[in-house]
Amino acid sequence: MASMTPTAGGQYHWVSEFSPRWCQKYLSYITGWLLAIGWQGAIVGLSFVAGTIVQGLITLNNPSYEPQQWHGTLLVIAAVAIAIGINVFLSKTLPIAEIPILILHVLGLFAIIIPLLVMAPKNDARTALLTVTNSGGWHTTGTSFMIGLLTALGSMMDFDCAVHMSEEIKNASVTLPKAILWGAGLNAVLGYLCVFTLCFTMTDIPRLLDSPTGFPFLQLFYDATESNAGTAVMAAIVIITLVMAVVSEVATASRQIWAFARDDGLPFSKFLRRVRPGWNIPLNALWVSLAFGVFIALINLGSSVALNAIVSLTISALLSSYILSIGCILSKRLRGELLPPSRFSLGKWGMATNVIALVFLVPFFIFCFFPTARPVDRETMNWNIAMFGGITIFATVWGGESRIEKGRVCRVVHEMQEMWGKPRSTELTEDTGRLAFFYCTGDKLRVQIGSNVQDPTKTSG
Repeated sequence: MASMTPTAGGQYHWVSEFSPRWCQKYLSYITGWLLAIGWQGAIVGLSFVAGTIVQGLITLNNPSYEPQQWHGTLLVIAAVAIAIGINVFLSKTLPIAEIPILILHVLGLFAIIIPLLVMAPKNDARTALLTVTNSGGWHTTGTSFMIGLLTALGSMMDFDCAVHMSEEIKNASVTLPKAILWGAGLNAVLGYLCVFTLCFTMTDIPRLLDSPTGFPFLQLFYDATESNAGTAVMAAIVIITLVMAVVSEVATASRQIWAFARDDGLPFSKFLRRVRPGWNIPLNALWVSLAFGVFIALINLGSSVALNAIVSLTISALLSSYILSIGCILSKRLRGELLPPSRFSLGKWGMATNVIALVFLVPFFIFCFFPTARPVDRETMNWNIAMFGGITIFATVWGGESRIEKGRVCRVVHEMQEMWGKPRSTELTEDTGRLAFFYCTGDKLRVQIGSNVQDPTKTSG
């Protein structure tokens, strides 16, 4: 899909292109909203994790320290502000800066797992690989297992991050699929190395869970090294990687809401889609991401339950966008309709891959609304379902029939206009909502229109 339609809108563009015509506009519109909220929540969620790890390190080095909610809130705001600042003032050097971060990501993992494997006590193979601990209070191990996997699922998502940067990538229809595959493949290998290491070195699970740091992995680092300094260095690798991941998520989230605003999908779309001359970045969308991050972080001052409810929406929102986009292209295959041309293809494995992906994603989407443990009260309740339903209802009511039926609008942004010395603004409005593809070959701007567009003569200019 990224090769067929490399656009900053990502999943909601794909849903518009591949879904059945009777539900095309509404599904595309709702997917855009879920993506926008999901990615904004991801910024705060990852910043919150990085900030609370810092608090855990302080607790480890100073046992008299009493963590306060406002401490965590300030750390979250600091992480968001750093990420916004890098995206605003260092945007041109960001691709270069990510090279050393990639090196840290790979080598840093080995800097963590090697000391654990050498210094920590070990479980035997049977205990490490076959023993299952059900600490969630659920009646079946299978239910506890599926709910427990949701924590790890966060690291298996966000591979659409590069997709929303596609309009700033050279040769995107080829580069994007390769980047996604390399990212998934590399992190799968590294992830398994990390998981197996943890399984063999977590010998005293109750002690890890009761750690005063609030993070079992920090306690594991300390138990293995018996050194505050060693633990701090290993944790610093995690914190730096998380903060840089926030930088990438800010870039992704800003491009996504900028793209959705181009199609008038959000409130204040005219403001959000404006690219200020000389900046070449969606600056207004970045400021919105900053404001959203600060606002959500401040909620933690009143209730950490409310903050967790908003952050938990990230998983369900992004999962639903994956399910909808993959489900739509699968339905198009099953209807026997011709897919758009692409320069990267899975060939005969395409449909099988779609089916396997849905079989994997749908159960997780269902379980992401479950509470993490029983018994359930107001504090432990998973309010994700209320947030997900509320966003869907609000988007539907706010959009109204006229906005949803307006259909997709593709604009040639001003930067593309300037390449051909045309100061006038150009729009392509598609009455049927089918997608248009803008791409460059040599010195020519080409426009490819979906087969159902009623008036393609609008592109004659």
